[in-house]
This record gives sequence, structure tokens and C-alpha cells, in this order.
Amino acid sequence: MGYYLFALVVLVAVVSASAKTLPIMSFDEGYNKLFGDDNLMILKDGKSVHLTLDERTGSGFVSQDLYIHGFFSASIKLPTDYTAGVVVAFYMSNSDMFPKNHDEIDFEFLGNIRGKEWRVQTNVYGNGSTETGREERYNLWFDPSEDYHQYSILWTDSQIIFYVDNIPIRVVKKSESMGGDYPSKPMSLYATIWDGSGWATDGGKYRVNYKYAPFRAEFSDLVLHGCAVDPIEQVSKKCDKTQGSEYIPTGVNRLQRMRMESFRKRQMTYSYCYDRIRYKVAPPECVITPQEAERLHVFDPVTFGHGHRRQRKHHHRSSSRASLADTSV
Repeated sequence: MGYYLFALVVLVAVVSASAKTLPIMSFDEGYNKLFGDDNLMILKDGKSVHLTLDERTGSGFVSQDLYIHGFFSASIKLPTDYTAGVVVAFYMSNSDMFPKNHDEIDFEFLGNIRGKEWRVQTNVYGNGSTETGREERYNLWFDPSEDYHQYSILWTDSQIIFYVDNIPIRVVKKSESMGGDYPSKPMSLYATIWDGSGWATDGGKYRVNYKYAPFRAEFSDLVLHGCAVDPIEQVSKKCDKTQGSEYIPTGVNRLQRMRMESFRKRQMTYSYCYDRIRYKVAPPECVITPQEAERLHVFDPVTFGHGHRRQRKHHHRSSSRASLADTSV
């Protein structure tokens, strides 16, 4: 355990230095305000944004362009103290353009009661396949409310990789078994903060307490690096070749794969592949191992038939999305 933490700290230190070499974009260059009025604040440097949730509203922003594949990243500092029911999301979606068959790639950060840590959830939808949620949940090896950490999505025509501080935490490969469930249509990038009281913490048991408001998520080092698509013709109009492109990851190297395997063994607390309530038979792309099944059973026994799981929660159009009710604090 000691070596694992030491190795992560070393790698994160390297990442912190290299993150500044990525092709960072100012807010006005790449994004538009989505909702929230004064609850979205652009800082003087033009490259940092604060999103706030209070009794009135949440807030969010969206990329000006649609993209077909690319690398999308932000350094995020999450709200602190009592954050039960609060959801911060950094994700790609085309639900506005394709309401019945949308695609989506999600990072969702789920708040918690005081003394309990934030949880991270990832998910992938393709072609409106919301009935087959592919959620995974993790604990982090740091407190995400103490400092900025980099969260990134690499989306190609063959795989999707989720990174935390340049450590890959999940790889979703396109396969015949997934069929049309792999995201394949142009998407925008979104960032939002909103009230997920109905599901985000212990299945809705702990709701947002506005006594602790405002809840503020801070975003910086915004990276939009991909093939922008004309929204009418839906064909690529340009692919970025900007300065810093050489630092964009293209996959998972050997060292990163070792880090990912260690992370998943120690930090993953839920995988849809082992959810016997939702899926009597695991989705065809899943590779089941008895050791992983037993370990996840210890973390989240509700997933394996010992309780009730609430269903989906919809919110503002910017993030009108389907998510699992969390069942553990």
C-alpha cells in the first residue's frame, strides 16, 4: 500500500508539471454559459471558472463546438464540507440534438455527508442505450476538495479512456458485443453543478442542505482538443493541431496500465458488470472474475441483491441524463 501511494504521488507530481503544457483554452475561446446567471463566474485570467449551486439554481457551461473524438480535460476543485446531494458533472453529450438516441461520456462527482469522501462515477451511453447503464464508481486517493486535480476523457473511434491526474482509471473498448452502444455521434462538452438530492447520496437519504450553501466547484486548465464538427452538416470542419498537441495522450502505456490495475483493485467500489439486481446476466462486453466479484460485494453489498436501488434522476436540459442512485455512503 505504501509503495502504491508513493508511486501515485510521484506520477501526479510529473503530471502537475506537464498539465500546464497541454493546449489550454480560455473560456471565451471555447465555451458558452449554459445556465445559472451569476452562479457562473469567469475569473480575471479568462481561463478559470467557478460554478455555484445555491437555493436558486445550479450552473453550467458548454463547449461552443461539437466534436467527433478528441481529448477533453479540466482541473477541478470540488466543494468542501457537507456536500450530500450535490452533483458536479464533467461530461460529453448530444442529448439536445438526439433526444431519443443520444450518446454520452460521463464523469460525475457525488457529494457526501461531513466526514465521508466524494465518490466518482463514470458512465458511457451510445445510441440512446440508457437502459443499459455502464456505471463504475470509485473512491479517490486524495481529497478532491483540497486542491485542483485533472480529470480527462480521451474518445477515439476504438476506445474511451478516463484519466485522473493522467492515471487511466477506466478503458471502454469498442467491440462487436457493444453493438451500437458505443458513442459514435458528435457531442458537446458540458460542466455543471446541480441538486441531485433524489439519488446522489445513499439513494436520496441525505439531501442537499442549503445551510452549507453556496457550493462552489472551481474549473481551470480547460482543454478542448478534437475534431470540431459542423452542427448542420455534421462533418468535421477542423481537427486541432495547436501548440501542446504533442502532450495529448493517445492511449495507455505500460506504466499507466500498471497504475490503472492498482487503482481499480484498491479504489473501485462498484461496476455494472457485477450488479445482479439490474442484470441477471452481465452485459456481453463484461469480463467477470470471481476475485473482483467478491471484492466489490464487500464494498457495496446492496448491488448484489440485499436492498432496493432507486432509478433515474433528470435535471436541467444541460445535463438531462440518466444516472444510478448511489446506495452507499
